[in-house]
Amino acid sequence: MHADDLLAALDEEQREVALALRGPVRVLAGAGTGKTRAITHRIAYGVATGVYNPTQVLAVTFTTRAAGEMRTRLRSMGAGMVQARTFHSAALRQVRYFWPQVYGGAPPTLIESKLGIVGAAAKANRLPTDQATLKDLASEIEWCKVSNIRPDDYAKLAPARGREVSGIDPLSVAKVFGSYESAKQEQGRMDMEDVLLLSAALLSDDERVAATVRRQYTHFVVDEFQDVSPIQSTLLDLWLGGRDEICVVGDPAQTIYSFAGARDSYLLDFPRKFNGTTSVSLVRNYRSSPQVVGAANQVLAGGRTTSVQLRAQGESGPDVSWSEHPDEVAEADAIAREISRLHRDGVPFREMAVLFRVNAQSEAFEEALASAGIAFVVRGAARFFDRQEVKQATALLRGSLKAEGEGESLPARVSQALSTMGWSAEPPSGRGQARDRWESLVAIVTLAQDFERTHSGATLADFIADLERRANEQHAPVADGVTLATLHTAKGLEWEAVFLAGMHEGSMPISYAQTPAEVEEERRLLYVGMTRAKRHLWVSWALARNPGGAARRKPSRFLTVALPEALQPAARPAKREKSSRRAASCRTCQTPLQTSKQRNRGYCDDCPVPYDLELFEALRAWRKQTAEAESVPAFVVFSDATLEALAEMKPTDTRGLLKINGIGMAKLEKYSEGVFDVLKNFSNK
Repeated sequence: MHADDLLAALDEEQREVALALRGPVRVLAGAGTGKTRAITHRIAYGVATGVYNPTQVLAVTFTTRAAGEMRTRLRSMGAGMVQARTFHSAALRQVRYFWPQVYGGAPPTLIESKLGIVGAAAKANRLPTDQATLKDLASEIEWCKVSNIRPDDYAKLAPARGREVSGIDPLSVAKVFGSYESAKQEQGRMDMEDVLLLSAALLSDDERVAATVRRQYTHFVVDEFQDVSPIQSTLLDLWLGGRDEICVVGDPAQTIYSFAGARDSYLLDFPRKFNGTTSVSLVRNYRSSPQVVGAANQVLAGGRTTSVQLRAQGESGPDVSWSEHPDEVAEADAIAREISRLHRDGVPFREMAVLFRVNAQSEAFEEALASAGIAFVVRGAARFFDRQEVKQATALLRGSLKAEGEGESLPARVSQALSTMGWSAEPPSGRGQARDRWESLVAIVTLAQDFERTHSGATLADFIADLERRANEQHAPVADGVTLATLHTAKGLEWEAVFLAGMHEGSMPISYAQTPAEVEEERRLLYVGMTRAKRHLWVSWALARNPGGAARRKPSRFLTVALPEALQPAARPAKREKSSRRAASCRTCQTPLQTSKQRNRGYCDDCPVPYDLELFEALRAWRKQTAEAESVPAFVVFSDATLEALAEMKPTDTRGLLKINGIGMAKLEKYSEGVFDVLKNFSNK
């Protein structure tokens, strides 16, 4: 592509970015303002004009998907030799190359997951080893390492930083951290954070390594700079070696990973660190309608975050929908109906997403969409090209190259080959692994259709080569189904229609966000979710969790600046009135229940128990085993009343579990698998 053509495709501010080829450059880029377009055109323009040697430019981002997208764009503009990598990918490459030269022998083996070693460390320190606790401990270890905090320092620093793990005291967390590090070193292994640390150590300890890397890379571009952690900032400084040929791009309003060590101060203070910085702001939003942009600006303006004020460039769209529902089931059903209506109006399922605060909120929407016959994809599961069925499908396609296929279209050949794995035009009934497998196969067929449209005369061999390229770059296809995702995993993505569900106090902001900084980050998280929408934005909340529950919830405080008057929450009464409800009566004899124990159980002491005694004893045995494994009293797991309700109701799904007194989201995530195992084993007797 000619250099002038590269500039002609940009707006005024984007062109300013592309022309700033030398020295330090900071780009404050609001959501949907075309920041990736601006920096890839900048790189390509630098290559086209001879200012950059393409082999000496390193573009750094945070996800393999973003890196893959950047490489694809650069190739289309004649700058395919430029490297675009994640921080971890670039650092790992350097560790594997230089380690044998500096230390001799092979580098430590990279581990895929910390949980095994963390579990052993927790057990050695007599701490709970349930999955939820281990994940929390692993996340805290990750935060420590990217923040350059050692095990010996954690107990002193954690209280001041507001850090805590599942009620475990800081000293115990520090002991687990120390045990984890010792075990990992003894086994000759490294985790993803070690990759950054070891790369930094090689560069700082060996001048030959530093000189080689600095000769290799003379110009740097860093995307999503508001997400940089202390160790990433240190590594970047070592790559630069005192030079200032760096361009950073970011948005303070999209700083939503501070819990993982990200600091927007690196972006905000960039001009202080690099004298003579050229600063450019991208404010023209090309993604969203004026209605969506206006609502997002309102929400952000209600807080303390400083960012660019977005200006919508697109056509007017429908008003943002604000919706209140009596319970979460009603909310999910309403969203399913609206998705069906939009689809009838021509919006593809792949262009719609339901976003929520935490994974546990997904269940209601999975049920509602499945009941409505709407295909969906839960984002955040195993990476697409790592799924077993995708690997099998790719191998099957390779084997079918020898088969007769003259005159058949590429999608037809792919569909025919995958039919032997169970692909069909109609989805399987129900949910589970069969549905997940089918959705993966559908994504491959859809990818073949798209590939044929964009590559005239493409063969099956061409398509397989593209699949392999995508697998190497983790450039997953967009599945033909509604996306279900948390707000965090939705960052960097966009859809025609976005449903922000569960936007009530306690969920947005999340209940454990206590400090002003934590609450403000929740506001930014909501802003990120809103700016994922191109044209349709639906914001909803439920007044109660379960049908028939007390309507105590209120819409998120962040919404009050944008809500119509009819939906503004009423002022909270200064003093709550005592309940005038009559005391509950026994379900069997109708006698008023006198004690809290009786009311929790729903029957009096004189009546025969309504639950299955044998199942109750099986549940008690499971509870005892679970409590011993976690070193907690049995009642901490579940009360007897909750076990009695389980033995009576025998729920078959998570919705049924949540209807039982004593089971909330936290215990659902922690114990549902064990409970269902007991129920299943009992039903099979």
